[in-house]
Amino acid sequence: MTRNIRPPEWGGNGLPVLAPASGLRADAVRNKGLLIDAASALLDSRGAERLTMEAVAVAAGVGKGTVFRRFGSRAGLFAALLDHRESRLQAAFLSGPPPLGPDAPPRERLLAFGPALIAHDRSFYDVVRATRDDPERAYAIPATRLRETHVAMLLRAAGSTGDTLLQAHTLLASVDAVLVHHLLTERGVARERIEAGWRDLVERLLDTG
Repeated sequence: MTRNIRPPEWGGNGLPVLAPASGLRADAVRNKGLLIDAASALLDSRGAERLTMEAVAVAAGVGKGTVFRRFGSRAGLFAALLDHRESRLQAAFLSGPPPLGPDAPPRERLLAFGPALIAHDRSFYDVVRATRDDPERAYAIPATRLRETHVAMLLRAAGSTGDTLLQAHTLLASVDAVLVHHLLTERGVARERIEAGWRDLVERLLDTG
């Protein structure tokens, strides 16, 4: 899947139709790729806390101003990294095999989606946490918007007659990465219990609908 996506429209097959949204020149796209690759390598070697705009500039061989123009801020850099690393998850739930992919029934896909999100966000938690400096930005990044749209689509396809946008946000809030981290590390809640909570919410919403 592409890394730079806008909230999808609906195609005739009931799946989101994705289209590039950046409109960047070829050299700008290439430069962004170099910066993302440099930032990803630094993230793996140093961790999120020591990843700075200056370090990315040095690793990519560009001026610091180039990094700021491309991403705006450190939070913007982390949002881009998160979007970049989300590509495999997106491929799994948009075109991959069951139970996440389109060959499974909508209800089954919904039940599997929450645990998949937990696993993904736990593996990149430092990046996720670093994007929360601006709370509103977390809801606006393409990866979040695609998750929201995908869950709402599955709710409708599975028979929900309620407000699927708000239902989608309710479900996603139950497996929010920061909340899950708090429950696991501070409250001693088992991961299996959080996953079971997602499945219970899905079943209740669909049974009510």
